[in-house]
Amino acid sequence: MAGMSTWAWLGLAVAGVLVVVALRDLTQKRHAILRNFPIVGHFRYWLEAIGPEIRQYIVTSNNEERPFSRDQRRWIYASSKRENNYFGFGTDNDLERSGYILIRHSAFPLHAPHAGDPGAAPNHALPSLRVLGGFRARKLAFQPTSVVNTSAMSFGSLSSAAIEAINRGVALAGALQNTGEGGISDHHRHGGDLIWQIGTGYFGCRDAVGRFSLDRCLESVASANVRALEIKLSQGAKPGLGGVLPAAKITREISRIRGVPMGKDCVSPASHSEFSDVSSMLDFIERLADATGRPVGIKSAVGDLGFWRDLARAMEQTGRGPDFITIDGGEGGTGAAPLVFSDHVALPFKLGFSEVYRVFAQRGIQHQVVFIGSGKLGFPETALLGMALGCDMINVAREAMMSIGCIQAQTCHTGHCPTGVATQNRWLMRGLDPTLKSARLANYLATLRKDLLQLAHACGYTHPALVPLDAIDIVASASETRSAPTVFGYERGWGLPPTSADATRPARVA
Repeated sequence: MAGMSTWAWLGLAVAGVLVVVALRDLTQKRHAILRNFPIVGHFRYWLEAIGPEIRQYIVTSNNEERPFSRDQRRWIYASSKRENNYFGFGTDNDLERSGYILIRHSAFPLHAPHAGDPGAAPNHALPSLRVLGGFRARKLAFQPTSVVNTSAMSFGSLSSAAIEAINRGVALAGALQNTGEGGISDHHRHGGDLIWQIGTGYFGCRDAVGRFSLDRCLESVASANVRALEIKLSQGAKPGLGGVLPAAKITREISRIRGVPMGKDCVSPASHSEFSDVSSMLDFIERLADATGRPVGIKSAVGDLGFWRDLARAMEQTGRGPDFITIDGGEGGTGAAPLVFSDHVALPFKLGFSEVYRVFAQRGIQHQVVFIGSGKLGFPETALLGMALGCDMINVAREAMMSIGCIQAQTCHTGHCPTGVATQNRWLMRGLDPTLKSARLANYLATLRKDLLQLAHACGYTHPALVPLDAIDIVASASETRSAPTVFGYERGWGLPPTSADATRPARVA
């Protein structure tokens, strides 16, 4: 030892420091990247810290990355951690870009108590103005306590830790978790209320040969906090294709829950075996609603409008119909899908939702169903536009994933998600602590609701669902904007909830 050189001692000291840092990284729970990739993971945070300075000279701007820009991700991360989510020095967006959303604020905005002041809403509560299942008087109809909820993300596509974090998070935020089509797992049973999605594979409600089983359905409903059921017709990221869970993600637990074999891709059929047209679909909806007492809705991307015209006509003539309709935009996310389906099949949310809503509004039956929107609506301005178009609630998926640690690595289809969100790899999953991440999801949901409410107040209204579509403009060119009703072909008052639909503009509250 006495003969060791200075360099040798220095090397030992550096090695000792690295060992200490690695042990700290492996045992801490705040950062999944550091827990899964000790020492090396620090480079990600260092690069992120000096990113604004570097990007002045190289790489991309804050708004060029897709599907979510750096500014959007930063806002979600800061909101979920209850850190400073403000931005300095003014906007770096191109406000004159075609399609840009502009909100026309009121000269007399509403005053709202600041958080902590007397009269301030706890946890920025923002309930839905509509009752799910109320129009058709379902036995277990209910009024959701949050207009913002989490969208369909299956156990299998997401890890058990991620599903548990979301379930605990929605319980903290008073929101709803959509299970996705992968069935109800043990990880969905941590206090959060569920919307159980039933896909074409009937996972959780299928018999030995893969057909729908009402007995199994009732068993699953009774086993968890299921508030409503959603029949999945298609999703925006892979419409008309069904679902795909790669074999690499299928564990013994997933195999048991879904009732599918291991070692091969789990492919949901493109269509349902229980119905083949609008009439038989309505039969299936009524069958489920009668048996469970719960609201039953449908989820679909928008393609052929003939289906929606047939559905609206049948609802008008028979009085039967889904209790809610979830419209998913073609820009929505997925764990795995062919590129051509992600890029070129189904309409984006704004175009798809407005086309469907017009079909119902032209028949005067838009208030016979609760509308839910999804497809990159997890930001205040897009959420407000969605609600002004007629959404009663919105669902968020990838934004919720980012709030619990997703870094947009875009490796969901490989099973190697570095943050443990979209993987079944046990080593990677251990980096995601469900208890800590659940609080971050709740913080994000609360922040989004708060900002939505602040936007409504800035426009002079007490609730974002009361903000009319003519309070929003869409940029047409550098020298022209067009009112959103003109852009989307809406008549005045169409998108307002039934309590305000007869008024030209709902009364402002001083």
